[in-house]
Formats: sequence, structure tokens, C-alpha cells
Amino acid sequence: VQLQAFGGGLVQAGGSLRLSCSTSGRTLNNYHMGWFRQGPAKERELVAARSWRRGSEYYVDSVKGRFTISRDLAKNTMYLQMNSLKPEDAGDYYCATSNWWPISKEVVTSWGQGTLVTVSS
Repeated sequence: VQLQAFGGGLVQAGGSLRLSCSTSGRTLNNYHMGWFRQGPAKERELVAARSWRRGSEYYVDSVKGRFTISRDLAKNTMYLQMNSLKPEDAGDYYCATSNWWPISKEVVTSWGQGTLVTVSS
């Protein structure tokens, strides 16, 4: 499975960004999908995940109500809409696939490259 994440950038606190994860084939139907974040000197953590085949979603408490995962099957692309961004949301964001739910970094089967999100206060 090939994943390519993009869409990161510099945004002011309170602003919005939409990250994209371009995938191949039927990835979005066949796998559970997640977005992980790794801040400076921090471990990579799962911030949002979605399984369309299970009808399940997960958001870490700190992003609930602000981040939303969606997909466009015609474009084989998953999105992470991030609103009301805070400085603590900054980091490298990685999209990932897993055959297991709930997703954790230990059961990820494919990683996209990181896309950097910087939030200025």
C-alpha cells in the first residue's frame, strides 16, 4: 500500500488546515485508516482514525469537535480537516493503514511520509 500525505503548513492559532492522504487501489475500503502526530521530542500518537467498513471513528480527546476524517473514493484520498488549531496541535502528521481496530502505531501496516503542521500563537 502506498500512502502520500500532504497539506501541512504554517497556520495561526485558531486557523484551519486540511491534510490529504493519497492512497492506491481500494485502500480506503480495505483498511482501517488513521492519522498520527509526532511533536518535537514526543512519541508518535494516534489523533484520529476511521474504519468505513466497520462504521467506526476515533478521535483523541484533545481534538474532538475540531478534527474530522473524511474520504473521497473517486480520488482515493483521505482527509483530515483540522479546525480551531492550537499550538499543541503542531507536529509531523502521518497517515497510516492497519488491519486491526482499534489502531495503534504497533499494528500499522503502512505509513505515509510526514507532513509538517506548524501553529503560531
